[in-house]
Amino acid sequence: MRCLVAAFALALYLLTGMSAQAEILPAEDIAARIDPPYFMGDEIAPGIWQLTGLDKVRAGTVIQSEALAPLPGFSGAAINTLIVMGNDGTFLQVELLDHNEPIFVSGLGQALFDDFIAQYVGRSVTDRFSIGTPAPGVQELDGVAKATASVRIAHESILAAALEMARDSISGLDRPPAASPDPDYREQLSWQELLDQGLVGRLRVTNAEIDTAFAGTVWANDDPEASADPEGIYLDLYLVDLGPPSIAAAVVSDEGQARLDAFREISPDAEPLLLIDAGRHGLVDEDFVRNTAPALIGLMQDGFPLELRDSDLLFTLKPDLPQGTAMILRTDRRLGFDPAREYQLTVLAEREHGVFQPETGTQELRLAHATDARFFLRPVEAVEMSPFQATLLARWPDLVALAAFCGLTLTFLLRQSATAASRHFGALRLAVLAVTLVFVGWWGQGQLSVVTVTGTLRAGLQGQSLGFLLYDPFSLMLWGVALASVLVWGRGWFCGWMCPFGALQELTHAAGRRLGLRPLVVPDRLDRQLRRVKYLVLAVLVVSAFAAPGLSDSLNEVEPFKTAMTTYFLRDWFYVAYALFWIVAGLFVFKSFCRYVCPLGAFFALTDGLRFADNIPRRAECGSPCQLCRVRCKYGAIRKSGEISYEECFQCLECVQIHDDATTCVPLVLAARKGARKVAA
Repeated sequence: MRCLVAAFALALYLLTGMSAQAEILPAEDIAARIDPPYFMGDEIAPGIWQLTGLDKVRAGTVIQSEALAPLPGFSGAAINTLIVMGNDGTFLQVELLDHNEPIFVSGLGQALFDDFIAQYVGRSVTDRFSIGTPAPGVQELDGVAKATASVRIAHESILAAALEMARDSISGLDRPPAASPDPDYREQLSWQELLDQGLVGRLRVTNAEIDTAFAGTVWANDDPEASADPEGIYLDLYLVDLGPPSIAAAVVSDEGQARLDAFREISPDAEPLLLIDAGRHGLVDEDFVRNTAPALIGLMQDGFPLELRDSDLLFTLKPDLPQGTAMILRTDRRLGFDPAREYQLTVLAEREHGVFQPETGTQELRLAHATDARFFLRPVEAVEMSPFQATLLARWPDLVALAAFCGLTLTFLLRQSATAASRHFGALRLAVLAVTLVFVGWWGQGQLSVVTVTGTLRAGLQGQSLGFLLYDPFSLMLWGVALASVLVWGRGWFCGWMCPFGALQELTHAAGRRLGLRPLVVPDRLDRQLRRVKYLVLAVLVVSAFAAPGLSDSLNEVEPFKTAMTTYFLRDWFYVAYALFWIVAGLFVFKSFCRYVCPLGAFFALTDGLRFADNIPRRAECGSPCQLCRVRCKYGAIRKSGEISYEECFQCLECVQIHDDATTCVPLVLAARKGARKVAA
């Protein structure tokens, strides 16, 4: 055993130099995948390119997720996806490029994974997503049963890569939810109070200032009125948000207020903005048509233009307001406008030069404004849960049940003598194994696998995150308890009580006995040789995980767990035939796969050096002269000396039952007879 452990450690040491990150695909391979009418443009960074249209103008970005977010999957390799994203953050095309997720490679099939990835097309990187859990304001993605962890890793890879790129190219990405007027908030305000509290935006531009703006251009002398009256007012602009009822009541007459209320009912997402110009600009040009977008006025927020249209409302203002050109424009909060954050109203100053076919020149005047937040309601921004938290929430009943079941089985081992002494011990053990098979294996999908071991080793040696383990908290809990249990019982707790495929083998073996099938006894010498095979299998799988990741997916099929537990035997016939072979073999050779081939069992056996105590009681007579426990041990885990070989012990407690039974244990029987003779004498 020590030689095997040393060889295993040496193999890991040599493989540290063989680990390498999976490479991104070359540009020519990616270019061939881009759907028309788009084309791949210049490279921005390794694995990232511009997206262009027929006009050669940049239309978005082409990303390989592995270039920005190489999150390792369960095989240890990243799930690499092609992400084609428009300038506005919309997913134009998303497809798988490469992955080694075992559940899809040779389990559920590629089509289901492709269908999951295709759901992103048409959605935006700014959307909130949920996998399989509907919620208001959230884009729901259909998950894949039995592959929840893999699709969550893929989801995180896609969003992480897209957001990383979008933060550099799309502003306003981290905006809070847009505010909307609070219809129930009331406050008595006057026009002067609106001015004093900054609830009215004002931009005042004199004739001299507008002359200065056009100075040095051909239009410098094309406004005689400005030149004649430098101190006169060119633009005296007032901006008031009429969305909040309290502000509207301080500005608009009762008749206008009634029209505003009707407007709000018809257009609940529209934000009405009152503009008053007490200067000579006039806000609109001679071509302006009601209920259209005014050519001289624009609206900007976060660097993006927003639609602004005339509301076509007839209204009158309160008498104490400035007199001049007044109009109510509207914008739409659904398009991103947030009245409680700063925005900019732009007004164009126009001048014409020349008599025949005059040349028009403009200067942009800007007024920045925001209305106090007390007049608005802002949706409480949902705190996004991590994938681990989301899975915990979804599976908490299963996790509670698993914790209780683990606690129960650990109690059986902690009180092993009382457990083994029960008259119903045999039935109790079979019942526990049935729960393990049905609940842990088929329902909870908690069949541990050597794939997790090799994936963790690979990720650790390559300096990658081990976060992929968090995507399946059910298995993670089982791993945690199993690794902790090796300190007391070695491999026995998991392999003997909590392994679903092991439970299936033992249950079928018990069924074989009920059917009258005679078990086959493997000769000791052959048995010892066969037990070494599982260590060789484990070594091969570890080497292939580093040296030939593409091949390792096929080699991992040496474990029939995926077929028997994950897919319920619904796979290609050769996978099913392989799993059935071991189940049938177990009818005759007790837990043959577990004892001779299982690489996961080999891994747990290698941890036996961590066990700090021998917990199974022994007597001096065990082994010499008594061999009863050794003969009855179906695992062959008791040496001729009577010592327990814990790396092969499944903690079934049958030897404890014999040890504590005064009518079965040979030393106890002999001692009782000797005592009886002394009493008789």
